[in-house]
Amino acid sequence: MKLTDMSIKKAKPKDKSYKLADGGGMYLQIEPTGGKLWRHAYRFAGKQKLLALGKYPDVSLPEARKRHREAREQLANGVDPSAVKKARKAAGKERAANSFEVVAREWLDTWKGDKSAHYVYQTIIGLEGDVFPYIGKRPIAEISTREVLDVLRRIEERGTISTVHRVKMNISQIMRYAAQTDRVAHNPCDNLRGHGALKPIPAPQHFAAFTEPAQVAELLRAIDVYKGGAVVRAALRLAPLLFVRPDELRNMKWEEIDFDDAAWRFVSSKRKKDMLVPLARQAVEILQYLHPLTGQGKYVFQGANSNQPISKRTINCALQAMGYNTKTEHTGHGFRAMARTMLRERLKFDPAIIEFQLSHETRDPLGYDRAKYLEERQPMMQTWADYLDGLKTGNTANVVSFPAAVAV
Repeated sequence: MKLTDMSIKKAKPKDKSYKLADGGGMYLQIEPTGGKLWRHAYRFAGKQKLLALGKYPDVSLPEARKRHREAREQLANGVDPSAVKKARKAAGKERAANSFEVVAREWLDTWKGDKSAHYVYQTIIGLEGDVFPYIGKRPIAEISTREVLDVLRRIEERGTISTVHRVKMNISQIMRYAAQTDRVAHNPCDNLRGHGALKPIPAPQHFAAFTEPAQVAELLRAIDVYKGGAVVRAALRLAPLLFVRPDELRNMKWEEIDFDDAAWRFVSSKRKKDMLVPLARQAVEILQYLHPLTGQGKYVFQGANSNQPISKRTINCALQAMGYNTKTEHTGHGFRAMARTMLRERLKFDPAIIEFQLSHETRDPLGYDRAKYLEERQPMMQTWADYLDGLKTGNTANVVSFPAAVAV
């Protein structure tokens, strides 16, 4: 007699396990503990075998019969149902082991080695907040372009376009890693290149720059631990202290440095003027540290070719390597805007003195004199350097501004 839900529910446990047959080798095994287990007894290749079909009531009677019919069809086709179940279980484990999140965290361990703490943190937060909740558990080999696009459009809806493109880059890097480790056949992000499905990053109206103390402090700390080489790190450390144009900084020559007067004298690359930049104590220390490395050559920031300085892109590439978007967050030219804004708003220096130090145009009928207002600019540069040190350490209490009263 075929089983019914009523007969199954009425079946009570006994001292020993017993069976309730349903036909065709399928039965319900009642355990002394009260458990009710679906089983299918069959013969394959001359051997008696047993296939577990699930536990009642998690697997209902109709579902158990469905699984039983599938097993009998496999037998009719000369396939062992137990072998099929074992293969499916192994495939499920492999899918779980190769989920997007598992592979992504494996990639993170390899990728983060030479990255700044800020960049690593920013990347992990982006993945955990915007990606893993939606495709983290998906087998990475099955993720489609459409699924990636859906993830990115959720971010796009918040209006954070730069974040969209940063997360897309991270997903693409993870997919490339998966391809290199033979876990995906193609990168679904390849179809999202260029303009089309996603909004492009808007062109900035000005050079991107950090001007908030917390942002600047984090940037300065990231620079201090930058691992891209002593020469580039020194350039990054001097950039906020001197806030000259990037081309002027990279073309700095040793013959222009006067350690005795703590001054840098050069010709402005843009204005073609004789410039003088007072060097704060911190700037002198950085240059003294660098001198044994490049002092035998012409350029302070010597490039791969000893007769040439570092390239125009070096500073921005270094900032990007630290995780900063040089189009929307901070660029090499942004150190000028940083100093200009914070010297005026935070340290209350006379805007005219700041503009003169920046070598911006001035309406002086006597012409441009690089030594003009030097008595005001020297303490301003030292106060600025001390202020930046205070931001890094979280202590700006002892930094006192030097409000220049003289107008240019």
